[in-house]
Amino acid sequence: MTGASVSWTRLAVLSDVHGNLQALQAVEADLDDWQPDAVIVNGDMVNRGPDGVAVMERIIARGWPMVLGNHDDLVVMWTDRSERLPAGWFDDPFWRATGWCADKLDASGWTDTFRSLPYTREVASQAGRILISHGSPRHYREGYGPHLDDAVLSEIVTMHPYDVLVGSHTHQPHERRYGSHVFLNSGSVGTPFNGDPRAQYLRLEREADAWQPTFAQVPYDRAAALAVYATSGYLAEGGLTARIFMLELAMARSFLVPFLMWAEKRDLVTNEVSWHTFAAERLQEVAAPDEVGRQAAYDTGLLRSLTERA
Repeated sequence: MTGASVSWTRLAVLSDVHGNLQALQAVEADLDDWQPDAVIVNGDMVNRGPDGVAVMERIIARGWPMVLGNHDDLVVMWTDRSERLPAGWFDDPFWRATGWCADKLDASGWTDTFRSLPYTREVASQAGRILISHGSPRHYREGYGPHLDDAVLSEIVTMHPYDVLVGSHTHQPHERRYGSHVFLNSGSVGTPFNGDPRAQYLRLEREADAWQPTFAQVPYDRAAALAVYATSGYLAEGGLTARIFMLELAMARSFLVPFLMWAEKRDLVTNEVSWHTFAAERLQEVAAPDEVGRQAAYDTGLLRSLTERA
């Protein structure tokens, strides 16, 4: 994808499927209607959700190029018992969900695929050069968003002077202009964190000498996606973290990272007791989904049942 300039007029970038097969299938159908010249999957295909193996099979069947995301790399590190992870994670019940996903993916032969993925992909065209990375080209956890100030953007474009820089990771669509450069965040197919539960991805359409972005939102059967958490055995075997991931899918909000930060600040162990305290303090602050969420088959009893179980 590097080298010679391409003549594409439509490019789709999707990311953060996180083992949500139903969301991916809906995006596939949407892409079949839109007919892009190319599709790039910008990392985090797996983990969080239970259908990582099926997600990888569909992406490979489509022939879509992929970029390494932090969760894909986490599967590799978990399988290798890498020293890059805290040693205590492997025996900590809190991380059982990660072990469950990593074991399923490794048994199906996908770990070596993740090992081979690049950190970035670039597209050269007469409408400008595009650099695609899961976070930023500096690190796959440095996602583009309003939290990055101009000084950080300046550092990135000085090192990587592309016309359009596409990232993901934060699960929130974002567009920002910095001088002649455009920073875009594709959002998340499988677990959006912007309160909109629809599957979300980025469309880039060439108009004259520039790429014009559009953020697509695709409804899908979330009830079916939530059901897989139980029928796959993931909810029972993955423990607390699997329940948190299910809650994030239901609410289209981030809970795991805020919980980890909350527990670290208080020097608390991440277990059922601390989660119950966090849930009692924080979850009641989360507003119910808007009409989009209700139309996407939001189950109002799910939040109650998950917090009661915690």
